Amino acid sequence: MILDSDDLDRLEQRYRAAFANSLTGFKPANLVGTHGAGGDNLAIMSSAVHLGSSPFLLALVLRPDEARQHTLENIRETGFYTLNHVHESFFRAAHQTAARYPREVSEFAAVGLTAHRVGDFPAPFVAQARVRMGLALREHQRLAINGTHLLIGEVVLVDVPDDAVEDDGSVDIAAAGTVTISGLDRYHRAETLDRLPYAKPGG
Repeated sequence: MILDSDDLDRLEQRYRAAFANSLTGFKPANLVGTHGAGGDNLAIMSSAVHLGSSPFLLALVLRPDEARQHTLENIRETGFYTLNHVHESFFRAAHQTAARYPREVSEFAAVGLTAHRVGDFPAPFVAQARVRMGLALREHQRLAINGTHLLIGEVVLVDVPDDAVEDDGSVDIAAAGTVTISGLDRYHRAETLDRLPYAKPGG
């Protein structure tokens, strides 16, 4: 199948969305936990991107304003949120958080997951997750090209199982049981093929 820009423009809306969302391949599956005027909120997202390690920055892309945005409202209100790796034991519940629940309904309760607090951190973590991060909002941009929101957060709190952290500091997400997502609804187990040495010319 070869499609040019005219062909892509002619695709039916839902077909085009499914096609475009799956073209990039495997993406991280995270539950974003927030708290606001309506209480705790939980939403699955696959747009987290590493931006840097000093400071430890992650980017998150959220849908345009016309979409229901309890997550964005809460982050802008409090300045804090969590990212929780989706584990294979609860990926179905995680997927269900994409449903359009009213603002006053907590997705934690609706899908059977448990909100977990760490100290005085304002946003809830997912108790069932094995890899959890607390972030503070550092920058927010509304992208003119399509109205999506780019959030840049600094990781200020990390909870990772000891057995998933290797001697060099790398996190083995396969050992942690983290799943990945392709498209909008297809979930996959992570499997390590190999770890390769640092690439050098002629290597």
